[in-house]
Amino acid sequence: MLIGEYRHSLDAKQRVIIPAKFREELNENFIITKGLDNCLFIYPATEWEKIETKLKSLPLTNRDVRSFLRTFYAGAVSESLDRQGRVVLPQNLRDHAHIDKDVVIIGVSTRVEIWDLKTWEAYNAEQSMSYEDIAEKMEDLGI
Repeated sequence: MLIGEYRHSLDAKQRVIIPAKFREELNENFIITKGLDNCLFIYPATEWEKIETKLKSLPLTNRDVRSFLRTFYAGAVSESLDRQGRVVLPQNLRDHAHIDKDVVIIGVSTRVEIWDLKTWEAYNAEQSMSYEDIAEKMEDLGI
């Protein structure tokens, strides 16, 4: 399971260190794509396959589905870690997540998210005020 929060910085070659606790679960190859809320999603290959299966079942006649699939897949890259546990973040993905230098890398069960530090802090400040309200709504979902 991917959990936890870690802070790192991009190096001069636009690489970021993936926390050691995430490396084993990501394995050799993984997918990085545009995430929601201005972050990046990293999926282990096995999890990516599950998502692909679900996405393939969506109706292509739906305009929103086509739009989402284009954005999701066009931004996706297959990557692997170097010997020091680093990965290059492509420019288009850094632009999407407004990543400049400092990042926060979090585990969200089946995926890793990479956030620009300032964006993460703003998101956290906003969400912490409504965390209890959101928790109450989760009950409606059976959680």
